[in-house]
Amino acid sequence: MSAQPTIELDDVWKKFRRGERHDSLRDLLPSLARRAIRGRGGNRPSREEQEFWALGGVSFSVGPGESCGIIGPNGAGKSTILKILSSIMRPDRGRAQVRGRLSSLIEIGAGFHPDLTGAENVYLNGAVLGMTRREIDARFGDIVEFAELGDFMDTPIKRYSSGMQARLGFSVAAHMDPEVLLVDEVLSVGDMAFQNRCLERMSRFLAGGTTVVLISHNLQAIARTCQRVIVLNQGRVVCDAPPREAIDHYLRAGQQRQAQATPDANRRAEIVNLRLTTADGDSPETVTPGTRLRLHVRWRFLTEANAVTFGFFLNRMADNLYVYGANATELGVSPLNVHPGQEIEVSFDFAAHLTRGGYHAALHAKDLSDQSYLHLCPSAAQFYVREQVSYDGVADIALRCRCGAAEPEGTVDRLEPPPPAERHSQPVAMPDEVTTG
Repeated sequence: MSAQPTIELDDVWKKFRRGERHDSLRDLLPSLARRAIRGRGGNRPSREEQEFWALGGVSFSVGPGESCGIIGPNGAGKSTILKILSSIMRPDRGRAQVRGRLSSLIEIGAGFHPDLTGAENVYLNGAVLGMTRREIDARFGDIVEFAELGDFMDTPIKRYSSGMQARLGFSVAAHMDPEVLLVDEVLSVGDMAFQNRCLERMSRFLAGGTTVVLISHNLQAIARTCQRVIVLNQGRVVCDAPPREAIDHYLRAGQQRQAQATPDANRRAEIVNLRLTTADGDSPETVTPGTRLRLHVRWRFLTEANAVTFGFFLNRMADNLYVYGANATELGVSPLNVHPGQEIEVSFDFAAHLTRGGYHAALHAKDLSDQSYLHLCPSAAQFYVREQVSYDGVADIALRCRCGAAEPEGTVDRLEPPPPAERHSQPVAMPDEVTTG
């Protein structure tokens, strides 16, 4: 018999009213008083017109020990889901259930009192999360050490930066040994070293059987931590899949929204032909590390411009990691003067010294005289790198490993040149070019 889900949402709906900010009785009473004073006259929108559904029929479950990421654009309903799971809010329809001891880190400073010191707030926040005084006493030193705030524990929280508050809040939550951990965007305010410690701690939770739900716009953290990712859009689940597939779905949808946000009428240039080929002229979908590729682009200009350059950017699909970027001027090609109707052929040649995964290239035409974009294409071409060696990272460095008996002290171990690797294509020289058509 399979174990019950640790987290379960069944057809959850949540409604809000625009302009209303009361999630508690403390906020509701002043709102009701203001509404009574203003009255119902005038041309104010009706109650129905002000209402909107932040969640619309959300259903999913998370099993014991599973790590699940939730991503989506701002306003998609991500934080609303975590607040419902944390019992801060109740759904208007449907059912939400969490089985097990819950710890959540949803908002910076939640459970903190600004006038209390860091040490006092550790006890206050720990009590809010369900820890006993004895448990907090036993873990206080570890909490302070993890947060690295030992010199500030006697300082009131209101003197802390947002990053310091996040470090203390996560440290308290991380030391209560939860069975279910909910984490929102608060980690994004910490420095890189602290974020890495948080991710390592969540990995330890997962190894110990804790169920983790993580909301973040840091797609690298999502890909690294989560076994599964849910994509939300306008309060509905639009994808529930392994990280690579879900993140790719999210990025593609974002690129479509970005393209739609720039009407054709505002563009001063357009791409009329685009091809990604190898040195042999083939059009590959999958390549091996080191393969030489050429991106051919034909631009048509709709207006006159006096100093046009062409940009090339490469991102990894799995987490939108920025891999490389340059423009034609930086590569030694002088800016061009163009007139309406003129077509320009541009080619970018590069070697795909990359680890396995999908990559997409973005292109732009830019007028350097006023730093304006004539056209931006966020996903012009894509390709996949196939290789079986790398564990992580983005650059293929042709790593080798040799093991054997240790040599006597003082022996010089000479590094021999690596043999040609069958999994790499040999580089083929192709000249850089920008030609007018």
